[in-house]
Amino acid sequence: MKRLKGLLVFFIACFVQSVVIAQPNQVPKPRHSFIVIAHRGDHVIYPENTIEAYAEAIKNEADYIEIDLRTTNDGKLVSMHDATVDRMTDGKGAVKDMSLDQVEQLKVRSRDTADKKVYRVPTFEQILSLCKDKIYIYIDFKQADAAVSYTMLKKYGMEKQVLVYINNPRQFTDWRSVAPGMPLMVSMPGNVKDVDAMKAFINKVKPDLLDGGWKEYTAEMVAAAKAMSIPVWPDIQSSGEGPRDWEPALATGFTGLQTDHPAAIIGFLKQNGLRK
Repeated sequence: MKRLKGLLVFFIACFVQSVVIAQPNQVPKPRHSFIVIAHRGDHVIYPENTIEAYAEAIKNEADYIEIDLRTTNDGKLVSMHDATVDRMTDGKGAVKDMSLDQVEQLKVRSRDTADKKVYRVPTFEQILSLCKDKIYIYIDFKQADAAVSYTMLKKYGMEKQVLVYINNPRQFTDWRSVAPGMPLMVSMPGNVKDVDAMKAFINKVKPDLLDGGWKEYTAEMVAAAKAMSIPVWPDIQSSGEGPRDWEPALATGFTGLQTDHPAAIIGFLKQNGLRK
């Protein structure tokens, strides 16, 4: 009987352990009931992915800034959405072919032609220094090394204040190896259009969060993801983004959105008693 009880305890312990392991990694502790992610910072006011755009998102009480992480040819991490600097700066060339010194000499263009301020491409270290304990970071992992990035996060004590958006399977594998507890976000493939397909995708890939366009989800899909402890924080950026988008998105059941207008959506949430 004692042996039987011992085996029973052992199997229960194994079952509990397997359940714990199977649980998704937790996102940074939410500061609000609805999460607002500032896409490339508050880039309606300042040029995208600049320190000024990130600081504006902090001032306007966004929960996360989204940054695009890339690596220079001397191994330094900077934030630039495009693979090249052509669109956003007065220079030309691929980030991966330029040194940090070359990147730091570039002037970032402002859409406001009357704006004479000089904006620069920020380093990952500058972003971490700005954001620590003020705002979380959503890292769109464009072209970087997981181990190098995680070492930098630990240096600044920010490893619990970020999530990582994954762009390819290799990145997913690398992050799971380097930092098994890091919350990883993915978008679903285009053929996932219902609850069953979404569940199959989650069970196969095992992400911690889901992204994508907000119109790709139904209320049933969002509820099913929630039942699996998977937050769905999709993109809602669009031309003319506003209440006509936010209202149906909220009705779908999302608990977070990535937006081009963080200050405006936060004001909308507060006005409707949804910013707790």
